[in-house]
Amino acid sequence: MIDKNKSNRRSFLKGVAATGAVMAAPSIVPASALGADGFVAPSNRIVMGCIGVGSQGTSNMNGFLGKKDAHIIAVCDVDKEHLDNAKGRVDEAYDNKDCATYHDFRDIIGRGDLDAISLAVPDQWHAIPAIAAASAGLDIYGEKPLSRSIRESRAICNAVQKNARVWQTGSWQRSKSNFRQAAELVRNGRIGRVHSVEVGLPEGRGCDPQPLKPVPEGLDWDFWLGPAPWRPYCDFGDRKCHWNWRWIMDYSGGQLTDWAGHHIDIAHWGLGYDRTGPVEVYGKGEYPQEGLWNAPTSYRFYCTYASGVKMTVYSGGRSGTKWIGDEGWVWVDRGGRLESNNESLLKPDAIGPGDIRLYKSDDHHQNFLDCVKSRLETITPVETACRSISVGHLGEIAMLTGRKIKWDPVREEIIGDPGASALLGRSYRKPWIL
Repeated sequence: MIDKNKSNRRSFLKGVAATGAVMAAPSIVPASALGADGFVAPSNRIVMGCIGVGSQGTSNMNGFLGKKDAHIIAVCDVDKEHLDNAKGRVDEAYDNKDCATYHDFRDIIGRGDLDAISLAVPDQWHAIPAIAAASAGLDIYGEKPLSRSIRESRAICNAVQKNARVWQTGSWQRSKSNFRQAAELVRNGRIGRVHSVEVGLPEGRGCDPQPLKPVPEGLDWDFWLGPAPWRPYCDFGDRKCHWNWRWIMDYSGGQLTDWAGHHIDIAHWGLGYDRTGPVEVYGKGEYPQEGLWNAPTSYRFYCTYASGVKMTVYSGGRSGTKWIGDEGWVWVDRGGRLESNNESLLKPDAIGPGDIRLYKSDDHHQNFLDCVKSRLETITPVETACRSISVGHLGEIAMLTGRKIKWDPVREEIIGDPGASALLGRSYRKPWIL
């Protein structure tokens, strides 16, 4: 039985979305109004389900379990081991046995009593459940990269926007202070006019052919493959198939697409390019000719934007994002690292009260929950995620074809190259359709 208060709140939120109304300020109940311990009444909690509860999915699930205004009631995975572990964790957190389990994402989405889902599945599976969830009126915390192809990205954006859903991408670097400070320095002209950006991503590696094995008990291999081409089961190197899928191009683009949603995303944030993309892309990648993994082991490609800014994306060098202007440079990476040729820019007061201040979030999961309540845009909304990963996808297309790609970032079309344009989407295995 659905709690009447929860049902009314859910109807209200969806009604706001359907009318296109946007609240002027977050309608979040402050802790002071909830009691000294910050207790959130059940009727004010966001009811969630988790689709994909492997490594990153478990991490996200744990993040939401730690929030007083979220309540996870169901989990879904095609591997029974993952499913049982996730249910055990949720039940332990709430000290009950109530967490429901699902094998098929369509069943958890179709429950009718969820407000939101956390989605963390292999890249070939990002689009279909995301679109289904948005069409069912659910808000979505979706892992990066947004999609496996540019056409999938646009389809997800269309579904989220059509249904007025709140979307948060797992590009959590925007919720870290050093990345925000770096982007603010660039936006405020502290290094002058930016003329180039360097984005360092990890190198890939190869893997010898792996022997075919029986499908592990409890794993639905056909469902795991989903829209990707069918192949006999092997464990991809270790951990069943659940980690190293990302180095196989049927499922992902390797380190390039695994990391583009992080460091290219930050590059765009500093440039103010969250709603656009390059106009020209070319480069070269090295792809394994033998073995199981076939994503590029090394790569370097070059992007030019309409403003004249040039971006180089490369593997094997220093990781992170570096903006270079006519008055200096700023570099940022994980672990709180922030550097500049001008040490004064690294001081806490380098950005003053009259300067441009970017969206501030210090907790990526909480930012999503706050925006579900307020109906305001998250720090990494769907359109931003689309533009961040599209650079990686365009770089992949340029390297696969060996040609310079002319890109129209407004129409999202490759100009004058039908062969390259065919790579903007991917064929789906029946019965799955986009």
